[in-house]
Formats: sequence, C-alpha cells, structure tokens
Amino acid sequence: MQISENIRDLEPSATLAVTTLCKTMRAQGREVIDLSAGEPDFRTPDFAAQAGIASIVQGFTHYTPVAGVPVLRTLIAEDLADRHGRATNPDGVVVTAGAKHALFNACFSLFGPGDEVLVPSPYWTSYPEIVKLSRARPVFVPATLESGFRIGPADLDAARSDATRGLLLNSPTNPTGAVYPIEELDAIFRWAADNDICIISDEIYARICFTQPFAAGALDLDSELLKNVVLVSGASKAFAMTGWRLGFSYSSPELARKMTALQSHMTSGIAAATQYAGVAVFRKEPRVEHAVRAMVGVFRHRRERLTTMFRRHLPQAAFVSPDGAFYLFFRIDSFFDEQRRDSISFCSWLLEKTGVALVPGAAFGDDRFARLSFAAPEDEIIEGIRRMAEALAVSAGTR
Repeated sequence: MQISENIRDLEPSATLAVTTLCKTMRAQGREVIDLSAGEPDFRTPDFAAQAGIASIVQGFTHYTPVAGVPVLRTLIAEDLADRHGRATNPDGVVVTAGAKHALFNACFSLFGPGDEVLVPSPYWTSYPEIVKLSRARPVFVPATLESGFRIGPADLDAARSDATRGLLLNSPTNPTGAVYPIEELDAIFRWAADNDICIISDEIYARICFTQPFAAGALDLDSELLKNVVLVSGASKAFAMTGWRLGFSYSSPELARKMTALQSHMTSGIAAATQYAGVAVFRKEPRVEHAVRAMVGVFRHRRERLTTMFRRHLPQAAFVSPDGAFYLFFRIDSFFDEQRRDSISFCSWLLEKTGVALVPGAAFGDDRFARLSFAAPEDEIIEGIRRMAEALAVSAGTR
C-alpha cells in the first residue's frame, strides 16, 4: 500500500513512546520508576469529575456545537479576562480535543506549502510534526542553557527569511520549564508585529508557575500586538485532566470561525461530558483555585528537593532550575561513552540498568540533554535520582 506524502515522514510522539515502553515493562513484571510522564500524577478534582458524570446522567450525550457549548466558551473567555485584566469575546474561543488539537487547527488554518514557521529549540516534540502536517517547514531557533532556554528578537531575526509566516512560542516551556518575563514577551510580540508574523502562543502550563500565580502570556500585552495571535491552552495540565481531552484556542472571531469550519469536518464538537466537566473548572470559584494552588505547591516542593539532589549527587548534569511546568531538562553528554553515544542510547541504558525512565533530549531537538518529569511521587523521584547517581558513578569508575 502506498503511503501519502502527508504522513510519509511523520515521526511518532517520542514522549508517548517512552510511556508505552514503561507500561510494557511493568506488564512483564519489571520494576520501573517512570520519570518521563507529561501529565500530572494527581486525580482530576472530584467536582469536575462529578460534573462530567452528572451531565451523562442528565442526558447531555448528543452532539454539541462544533466550537463548544456556549456556557463553556463564555466561562473560558471570562477566565482569560479575569486573569489578564482585559475584555475578551467568547466568539474567539474554539473548544478542542486537547491543546494539541487546537495547535493543529491553528497551524493548518494559518500556514501552508512554502511557508516557514519558527520553532524555538528545545521544543515540545509535536511542534515540528504539526507544522509539517500543515505542509509548512519548521525552522528551529536554538535556545541555550546560558540564555535560560529563552530566545529573543535577535535570535528570531537570524532565523527569519522571506518565507517566514509564523512562530510557535511556548511559556512555561516543555521540556525546559523556562518562563518568559513580560518584558521579553513584549519584545518578541513587537518583533512579530513588525514583521507581519503570526504567533501561536502555547500557554497550557500558564497556571503551573513557581515565580508568580500565573505566567505572563499574550493577553498581558498591548492589543495592537495581538492581531495575528492565537492563544492555545486547556485543562489538561492545571486540572489533571489529560484523559478528558479539553483544550481551546482564543483568537479573533474571524479566525475562530475558520478554525470551527475546519473542525466541523474533523471531529465536530468534543465530548459533551468533557465540556461539562470543563464548565466546573473554568467557573470562578474558590475550590477551583484551591485545587490548582494545592497541586502547584506540591510541584514546587518537588522541584526544590529535586534540584538540591541534582546539585549534590549529579553535579556534572548542568541544568536551569525550572520556573514553570514540571520538568527538569539536564545535560547528559558528560556521561556519554562508547556504549552511550547519544541521548537515546543513554536513556535506553539507564532504563535497562536502573529501571528509571527519562525522555531523551533528541525528542526535543537537543541530543545532549534528557528530560525528567517530577510529576511523580516524591519517594520515586528521590529513589530514581539515587539509582541514577549510583549507576553513573559505578560506570565512571569502570571506564
């Protein structure tokens, strides 16, 4: 069977591949400490789960409007307005089957053959593939450990060409946990406005921020900078609702209508129960904020414990302490040898030797690194680091 050019060179998600391998190993009876997960290790808040269940019991089990049920779109718009202190329009909201779906809608609606889209690197593993699916070409903009894994207008200028049409920006960032200060966001968005470049601002981790209640985002900037901007977010990370598949985009009503038309031929509206669970988490209620703050507090504590242990037991593994999300992106190339020549072979060796699962940096565009998720129980994180340090110390002693 001949495979279409649309997907011939498409790579599967490396992060999901590691998760699948861990589950396979556990099914075989092997002990695995999974520090690769890209999802919170918390239950969905009970009030959200009960709202989803209640919607099913009450018979809300049929087709929904493609862009989302009106009450949810209104609550999402009000939540954005409240957090960013500006007026918003529910007509700009399109509810999607996860933030990944919203990213696809935006890329497929904005870019096409011959277009180039700037992607800061390290990047979330799906960004380049989503850009390729839109028939555009991803152009990587390197961000360094020394720069705190953040890029600026000078970096973008160096990568821009006459074909550049877009920029995929993520803050807080997966895989590095970097958070862009408002001043740096302003400079990037002004650069994009001056060069007529669309920005897709992925803010899925905005609530998981350790330096302020919310990470700065697109809607904190001047309105004049937002004409060619699509904000993408959802409930997956902040509310531990990855399996519910609840994302959204916010853009101009005109673009929202185009993306709704696209979605009408793909998925139609997302599951009704998911949307009514979403209504529960986007309401302005104390229990909502309490659920988020409680989870972020645990992540903050784990981050402090984790970074302290890394500095003490793995001093060769350079990193930038993450200001958001729940990942540590650290250098591993000092541990390379004839057996461990790159991040993939290193992570494979580590998993086989210690039972600790990480994601190789090659999945994110930098083969010198690995990503560790601290969305795992604290005792597993501590034991995982202990095993890593012990195995690498023994390995170094036998060279």
